[in-house]
Amino acid sequence: MAAAAAAAVGRRLCILRLPAQHGARGYRAALCTQLTQPLLVQDLPAPRLQPRQVRVRVHYSGLNFADILACQGLYQEKHAPPFTPGMEFSGTVMETGENVSAVKEGHRVIGVTGISAMAEECVVDEKALWQIPDNVSSEDAAVLPVAYGTAWLALHHRAHLQPRETVLVTAGAGATGLAIIDLAVSVFQAKVLRCCPFSPVLMCSSLGKQVAWSHGDAVAENQDQVIAAAGSDPKCQLVLANGASHAVNYSQNSLREQVTALTGGRGVDVAIEAVGGDIFKAVLQSLAWEGRIVVMGFAGGKIPSIPANLLLLKNVSAMGVYWSRYQQEDFPLFSSAMSSLLQYGREGKIRPYIGAVFKLEEVNEAFNHVLQRKSTGKVIISMK
Repeated sequence: MAAAAAAAVGRRLCILRLPAQHGARGYRAALCTQLTQPLLVQDLPAPRLQPRQVRVRVHYSGLNFADILACQGLYQEKHAPPFTPGMEFSGTVMETGENVSAVKEGHRVIGVTGISAMAEECVVDEKALWQIPDNVSSEDAAVLPVAYGTAWLALHHRAHLQPRETVLVTAGAGATGLAIIDLAVSVFQAKVLRCCPFSPVLMCSSLGKQVAWSHGDAVAENQDQVIAAAGSDPKCQLVLANGASHAVNYSQNSLREQVTALTGGRGVDVAIEAVGGDIFKAVLQSLAWEGRIVVMGFAGGKIPSIPANLLLLKNVSAMGVYWSRYQQEDFPLFSSAMSSLLQYGREGKIRPYIGAVFKLEEVNEAFNHVLQRKSTGKVIISMK
């Protein structure tokens, strides 16, 4: 479903570099004026601030697949045109309304909003802003809300990941996949298995900086050594460079068999699954006793059914994670996630990976970059 939708979207979105329409005053923003059509970059009038609102000069806005779906009318949260997409940003406070105490003019902040972030300015409630530490760049900060926020909620709140537990993550070269690897290894001290699709069957064993490529199974090593079982696909190399101890090619081999071999027959403690379809079932079958699987998406286009007998046989748990609902249903937890991520950044524990940066005028090219599966890591839109 998602794959078919992406293909249809790609056919309709031409790669155009659209000039801004300049007015006497205002700020530039990407506008969805008609669903399924290319975005326009136009000048918009700056709205007056209401109490507790803050006007932010946006530096970078993160691009998420949900933004693309919203502009096609395919996302679960519907928006009527015209609207500006974008649900996360980093920037500098320009102006504050009445009764604002959390931030001041000049503060660098990250912010979350359902829409409107792909613009030079954004107006949000003060509680949707968090101050960026001095040693964290605005580029890295823009990666944190959705990708790292989802990863934190999946690992910490839903799966309750413990140190030395083994993690399997699918779609690992994407923004959230890399964030899961980063947090699992650098913050939660887990071992990470990463699944790498669409690559030839080449396996490697990586110890330190020495990499030896060969056909066949990965060689078992002790837990303190870095072991990689990866394809030649650049995405597999990327996840290894970003902390994964293994990279598994599940396009031409049995994922279940490879995970079984890599874990000595035990299986994984935690799986974060974003592909769906048959991959979901293989991941579910790869769980250890009392393992946990967290569903965060269906990038492969097929929403799977859960065979309940598989939950019973190993006493495993299956659950989901939906980032934006936490902002509505449990804001203290949502805010705690943002604060924790910024603290990790301050302490130098995490390393957000940015795969591509596009200018605001190139927003349609950025959309197509994601739709054509060319992206790795986070894609961000620069307003500078």
